[in-house]
Parts: sequence; structure tokens; C-alpha cells
Amino acid sequence: MAEPRIISSVINNYQGDQRVQKQIRSLGKFGFETEVIATDLRGNPKLDFDYPVQIIRLSNQDGMRMYLEFNRKLFGRLMRTVKKGDILLANDVDSLLPNYLVSKIKKVPIVFDSHEIFSELPSLTGRKFKKKIWKMLESSLIPKMKHFYTVSEGYADWFEKEYRNRPEIIMNVPEIQTENNNRLQIELPETKENQKILIYQGAVNISRGIDKMILAMEKIENAQLWIIGNGPKKEEYQKLTSEKGLDSKVIFIGAVPPNQLKLITPKADLGLSLEEDLGISYRYALPNKIFDYMHAGIPVLGTDLPDIKRTIENYKIGRTVSDHTPEHIAEIANEMLTEEKEIYSENLKKATLVFNWSNEEKKLEKIFSAFKTSDQA
Repeated sequence: MAEPRIISSVINNYQGDQRVQKQIRSLGKFGFETEVIATDLRGNPKLDFDYPVQIIRLSNQDGMRMYLEFNRKLFGRLMRTVKKGDILLANDVDSLLPNYLVSKIKKVPIVFDSHEIFSELPSLTGRKFKKKIWKMLESSLIPKMKHFYTVSEGYADWFEKEYRNRPEIIMNVPEIQTENNNRLQIELPETKENQKILIYQGAVNISRGIDKMILAMEKIENAQLWIIGNGPKKEEYQKLTSEKGLDSKVIFIGAVPPNQLKLITPKADLGLSLEEDLGISYRYALPNKIFDYMHAGIPVLGTDLPDIKRTIENYKIGRTVSDHTPEHIAEIANEMLTEEKEIYSENLKKATLVFNWSNEEKKLEKIFSAFKTSDQA
């Protein structure tokens, strides 16, 4: 008997969503039929997958209207798509309500993956009404989630304390890559001889410390900062770069597909993950970029937030800053660039044996094994 179909829904542009893509590949390996519902948020995704991916077109690309449009359209799409025997996989609170309603109407099980603590995002600071809406959704739905997982120990502790429902932890770590047959198709900036490369990859948004990274480049000589990704703060940070006369030192490469990112990241000498403590969701974050740097063999300069600091210091894969002043960031970065990344190589290799998707997907398989028809026969 064939295994059930899992329908995973996410508001992201699916082209760059490495976490959901990894999970779908694993679920297919476990024998499940899979399907994804995503959006065209900030770009039309290139779809080259061996499973169906439905795209919801959003006329609103930001703000509450975007979330309302997505929830309305996702509910309709799920109602048309879901059949008896399917399993729903909701990614984050912004997709949870339609999935929950359809799970009740269609009488199908639901699994919830919380990539962050939505009601505590920095973007909601000072926005009491919007924060209240997300908090209401969380408090109404998360206690009802029987099958529930998240990305870090800090998040799990918070959910347990806040909603008395402790999720499993499935970290957002890369697959161990044995061979990369892809060719680099991205035109990279020209560099001078012996010039060092610092890299930031991820969303270009508030609370990521990107503006401080840019300002720090004024005091980091013979180096370039490559910012890989897009987001709502990109234009503002490009303007800051130009105002400071740093256009030759700070390069905005834009979003690139994951297979290209795996070729670009190892070219850097230092990976940056300088998230700021502007809300609980960031305080207990454990960004996947740290593990991407790790697998690429480059040391990490990270913030001193709990899970990030613990990972970097326990495995001795880099250093952390004690504050976010550009002067301090530049000081530590200069020291690390002088050290050369090779002194971290052995520790980085050892850490990849711990933090890799082969280990995490075993936890995923355990969660979804409850739905396997072959196990229930």
C-alpha cells in the first residue's frame, strides 16, 4: 500500500527555502508522496523539482494585507487539493490557521513546523494590534498541535513555558555534500590580490546586524563584504553603503539558488551571523547560515545570543561579539582575518559530523512514522 501524501505549505518563495526543500526530499525518501504549496513572494520561483509545487500568486507583497491574502488563498487551495488520507504540514504560524481549519473540515492530520516565534519577531515591536493578532493565533492553535517541532532548544523551551506544549527539535542544518557537480553561474565581484572576503547570507532585514556590518567595513582594510539575499531593508542598506562611500567594499549580490550558494560560500574567509536581541524570536534563534558556514569550512563571527554563542564556543568554530558597535565588530573581524581560516578547519569538520541533516532527518522520520500505513498494517 502506498504511503499517504504530505501537503506542505509555506508563504516563502520556494526557490530559496532550503529547510522545506530538505524536509520534502527526506519525506520522499521515507516513502511518502509529497506536494508543496508556496508563493511568488519577492520573485517568481524557478520550479525544477521532481514533485508538484503549486504557486499562490500574491498581489500584496508585504504587510498584513499580504498575510490576509495568503491565508485566504491558501485555505481555498487546500480545500481543493486535500483528499482523505492526506497529511498537512504547516510551516510557521502564518500558514497555520488555514491548515488547521482544513484539517478539521477534511478530517486529516496536521503537523506544525515553527521556524521562529512569530509573535515575537522584531518587526512587530511597537505594533501592538498586529502583535496581538499573531499572539492570539499562537495561543489558540499551538496548544492543540499534537505533532509539532521547531529549530532550536531556546525556541522549544519558550513554547513549553508559554503554551505548555514542548515541540521536538529539528535543526535547520545542511546535508553533508560529498560532491558538487554544479557550475558557478553567478558573476562574482572582482577582488584584489590577497583581499579577504566576509560573507552574510540570508534575509536583508532588520535585527540581522547588517547595517553594523556595513559600517564596520570602514575599519576593515583589504576586504570585501558580500551580502547574499534580498529583503525589505535592501534598498536602505544600499543607500547607507553609498552614503559611506563603501560601494567597492560592500557588494549586494542578491538572492541566489541554494546550489549556487554552496559554491560561493566556501570562497569567503569569514561568515557573519550578527543577529540582534530585538525580540524573543531572535534571542533564541539558531540561524541556518551558521551551519552553512560550518559546512563550507569558514569560521563564524557571531552574536552572543544564547544558542548562537553556545554553538560557536562549544565547537570552537569562530568567535562572538560582546556588542554591536561597528568598531567592536571590526576589531574582532580584523583579528580573525589575521588568524587565517585554516586554524578553524579541523573544528569545523568535526562540527559538521554533529550538525548535519542526516542526523536531523531521523527525528523527522520518527514524527511522520505515526502516519505510515505500512507501520500500521
